[in-house]
Amino acid sequence: MRSKICKWIFDVTGWKALEPPSENPRKYIIVAAPHTSNWDFWYTMATFAIHRMPVRFTIKKEWMRFPFSLIMKPLGAIAIDRTPRAGNAGRPSLTEAIVQLFNDHDDLILVITPEGTRSRNDKWKTGFYYVAKAAGVPICPGFVDYEKKITGIGKPIHPSNYKNDMQQLMKFFLTIHPKYPENFTADRQQERKTV
Repeated sequence: MRSKICKWIFDVTGWKALEPPSENPRKYIIVAAPHTSNWDFWYTMATFAIHRMPVRFTIKKEWMRFPFSLIMKPLGAIAIDRTPRAGNAGRPSLTEAIVQLFNDHDDLILVITPEGTRSRNDKWKTGFYYVAKAAGVPICPGFVDYEKKITGIGKPIHPSNYKNDMQQLMKFFLTIHPKYPENFTADRQQERKTV
């Protein structure tokens, strides 16, 4: 029902959710960008509903308590528990906690917004790349293009060379038209880094 409602709204408003790539791994990260408006969340979630994709996003475990869980859980939120496991000396990093999520699930599509804000941010958070590499999962660019009125997911990138992979991602996102272009910039610094 939700899929049909979202498809009807897209049709009425002139939007189109492009078909996902033919390569359909069971576990991967969707990097959602540009992120310049609260509307990005609606179009993104509607796209996943149209294609019946069981997409998840991470949230602090405190936000999964009642009554917030009544909203967050149906939207696909998954709690991040960073408490130390038995035998571990310290608290796991966010990257380690998300890698563990992938290790604990047979199927997991996780959305991450690397800009971390709707305001202009010239430096992206790159933890998603290290999560993907450590977990052995591909990265797919997810987008909302307001000029073309299309949403979709780009072809998977299998992490192998940081500089080349980030260049590929940045070039992809520079072709997308955000709602507020003045609030978006690809992280050109990442193109020049080497690992």
